Amino acid sequence: MTSFLNTENIARSSGGVEYHPLLPFLPPTAKVLFLGSFPPQRKRWCMDFYYPNFINDHWRIEGAVFFGDKDYFVDTQVCSFRLERIVDFCSRKGIAFFDTCTAVRRLKDNASDAHLEVVEPTDVLALLRQLPNCRAIATTGEKATATVCQSLGIPSIPKVNASVPIPGTGLRLYRLPSSSRAYPLAFDKKVEAYRAMFSEVF
Repeated sequence: MTSFLNTENIARSSGGVEYHPLLPFLPPTAKVLFLGSFPPQRKRWCMDFYYPNFINDHWRIEGAVFFGDKDYFVDTQVCSFRLERIVDFCSRKGIAFFDTCTAVRRLKDNASDAHLEVVEPTDVLALLRQLPNCRAIATTGEKATATVCQSLGIPSIPKVNASVPIPGTGLRLYRLPSSSRAYPLAFDKKVEAYRAMFSEVF
């Protein structure tokens, strides 16, 4: 299994500034690029990939959407996600991942987006140049949505479950409900929202 850790960035994180610990995951046939804000602290990871916190429901949502089984990507015996299955599926389906921040400061010792200070936003257009088949960006939180709107010159931040055109690209930005359990929306409603986006993109 290929490592997705960005060891150079991990090594240069210091002085309260964290550089993104993962390499962008950019399958060449990707039709949608998921952009969160920034990964949680490493102590919260159960795998070295995107949405690594076991109590985050992103991979349960994708399991429910595509396989009718919220545990399709979950290894319940060891409280982790099935990384090889995730990477194989996303590569074949065409789902890319990175985040809207390349470097951040955590203003509090937790994973809350509300306490992330953006030090260096991601060059999203550079990511898109590597994804010639991409049709959409999907953000999964308020911080990610606001950051990508500022980076791409999108004049108004879309509401949750809405999409807007991305100027000069022919793509759309979809704002999805956060897959964090802290976000107050029932799991089934989140599944519906993600399914609707995927059905439009694919």
